[in-house]
Amino acid sequence: MKITKLKTWQVPPRWLFLKIETDAGCYGWGEPVVEGRAATVEAAVHELSDYLIGEDPHRIEHLWNTLYRAGFYRGGPILMSAIAGIDQALWDLKGRDLGVPVYQLLGGKVRDRMRMYAWTGGDRPSEVGVGAKALVEQGFTAFKMNGTPELAIVDSHAKVDEAVARVAEAREAVGPDVGIAIDFHGRVHRPMAKALLRELEPYHPMFVEEPVLPEHLPSLKHIATGLGYPIATGERLHTRFQFRDLLAEGMVDIVQPDLSHCGGISEGMKIASLASCHDVALAPHCPLGPLTLAASLHVDAVNHNAFIQEQSMGIHYNRDNDVLDYLVDKSALSIKDGFCEIPQGPGLGVEIDEAFVEERAKVGHRWRNPVWTHEDGSIAEW
Repeated sequence: MKITKLKTWQVPPRWLFLKIETDAGCYGWGEPVVEGRAATVEAAVHELSDYLIGEDPHRIEHLWNTLYRAGFYRGGPILMSAIAGIDQALWDLKGRDLGVPVYQLLGGKVRDRMRMYAWTGGDRPSEVGVGAKALVEQGFTAFKMNGTPELAIVDSHAKVDEAVARVAEAREAVGPDVGIAIDFHGRVHRPMAKALLRELEPYHPMFVEEPVLPEHLPSLKHIATGLGYPIATGERLHTRFQFRDLLAEGMVDIVQPDLSHCGGISEGMKIASLASCHDVALAPHCPLGPLTLAASLHVDAVNHNAFIQEQSMGIHYNRDNDVLDYLVDKSALSIKDGFCEIPQGPGLGVEIDEAFVEERAKVGHRWRNPVWTHEDGSIAEW
């Protein structure tokens, strides 16, 4: 069997789908994308196809190393996201060819279903109590909210009070037993994070995510030491080597690799194993589409330290189309009582409706994240 073609489609709301085809008629799907840079990743996928056409798709580890090491310049969000989608598609293809789910190829599942969480409150968080209560009524046992809108590097304590009040509102709405994840989204700088992290303690967060930007991760040792709840980060780290350094310094309790940004299933498995060596939990980042979610669930299925999975159904970014729209069998990723069964079909266990993909690709997208400014006109972190 040889790889013959890589086909890509940009589809709403902000996703890029990839299909790898072979001369034997077997195929696999993946999701190589960086939110807001889909066209750039798409170009990288087709540049990398030079290393794939004519090759045996079953040699996943060899092909991954070729894609990573054949280029003198490595890593980063674009290249690793292109590799990630290709890697997902190769695992999907191999599972389909052998007639088994990807988790079987990875050693077999340690769990039958995965606890899931949903989002509430939007980019600039509001009405979080109402939204959180609605999610609990749907069966979710955990949810995530943005902690703050934009913050200046040194801002008023009133902004801290407002953020804490929103978390208090959410906690009051759902009671003590529901997990609340609070995403700082890198919007909070070190001078403000020190106060905010400590004032959140009475509300017992399930975790606080990206309390500082990834380029400032060393500061976690100074601002988060001694907190009574976990710190999570990792969606903007792209290789096992970045996670290695983070874990070696003992700066994080939960790692959040994104299976469409960190080199795919192959690299995600290595990151999960590194985390387990440090007794650190795994909670893959996934605000993307059905293929990223399916890939994440297969990694969750075989890693004992995985404890919860993000998903984007109904998230505020998903305009025009949502996660299940592109599936032939929407039950493959259905969530019941806050859990999702590990997909059982061959490969990733989801079947993409290619005709619908073709139709929606005619609409495409040019999604960009919001660009915010502070009161003085300087650029704020989104």
